[in-house]
Amino acid sequence: MPPELTARQQQVLDFIQVHQRQHGVAPSLREIQAHFGLASPFGIQRHIAALTKKGALHRLAGKARGLLHPAHHPGKNPLVRIPLYGVIPAGLPTAAEQEPDSYVSVDAASLGVRANARLFALRVRGDSMIGANIADHDIVFLTPREPHPGDIVAALIDGESTLKRFLIQRSRAFLRAENPRYPDLLPATELIIQGVMIGLLRTAR
Repeated sequence: MPPELTARQQQVLDFIQVHQRQHGVAPSLREIQAHFGLASPFGIQRHIAALTKKGALHRLAGKARGLLHPAHHPGKNPLVRIPLYGVIPAGLPTAAEQEPDSYVSVDAASLGVRANARLFALRVRGDSMIGANIADHDIVFLTPREPHPGDIVAALIDGESTLKRFLIQRSRAFLRAENPRYPDLLPATELIIQGVMIGLLRTAR
């Protein structure tokens, strides 16, 4: 049975969980304090102690960022630390040496992949894929492989990056949005598939 939490304890727990997902590490006490606009760290320390006592959080001894939500406990599913390469369609990794903006940690089982799978992540901008339940600010997880018709892909089409559904008609590949307001995209010169979507992280807005 889940522990009973106060409203503030739940807010602190939610912030820690979102921070872990987006940055791959837990927030520090100072970061939690700043997020909630508190002048003193003592209030946050009391909430953390209560959450730990109730089993809603775990602490790793000797770690500065040693707060763990149970879903991220190292004794459970292995975590995959996935590089986040910015926003699509505005930016997409085009060279292996490009540095990621940050990292996102998720368990491998939730994506249905092995822990050593090649993956990268992008943050979605816009509503062209809303019909596929991919909303503005969501994070999509992708793997570099050959696409199958119907796959959602990150692609470079005539020099422009985009996230769309990959289709083939009359032996010609093209991209389609999941929003009737957007037209199909047919490449004039080139269509490079940079990754096939395998998962989604819905972010708080």
